[in-house]
Amino acid sequence: MSKKEELNFEDKIKFVQDTQYVIGGKWKLPIIISVYHGNKRFNEILSSIPRITNRVLSKELRHLEENELISRKVYDDYPTRIEYTLTDYCHSVAEVLTSMEKWGKQHRERIKKNMPASMHRTGI
Repeated sequence: MSKKEELNFEDKIKFVQDTQYVIGGKWKLPIIISVYHGNKRFNEILSSIPRITNRVLSKELRHLEENELISRKVYDDYPTRIEYTLTDYCHSVAEVLTSMEKWGKQHRERIKKNMPASMHRTGI
């Protein structure tokens, strides 16, 4: 591998790692999908994602906001109302999510097809 190809390869790894950092993990994509489907308030998002905790949701919303994928708007009501929405920038992730969904579906079908019936898990 030439030095130029080696640097290009290293850049590719960095870019994939950047993507994983921003949208990777157990909760970020479910949060994005929840907000996309109209859940704007903290408790709506919380109740739409099984097994996520208040603390984790709060932390992940903050991370998504820092990376400009979600915006947080505070309304001067009593009590204070906060809503989360997807930013225009977040829609640039749509192609990635569509590809992940397509691959995940194909993978699930492949694994189920090639797995003996006795090994089928309830999650697949």
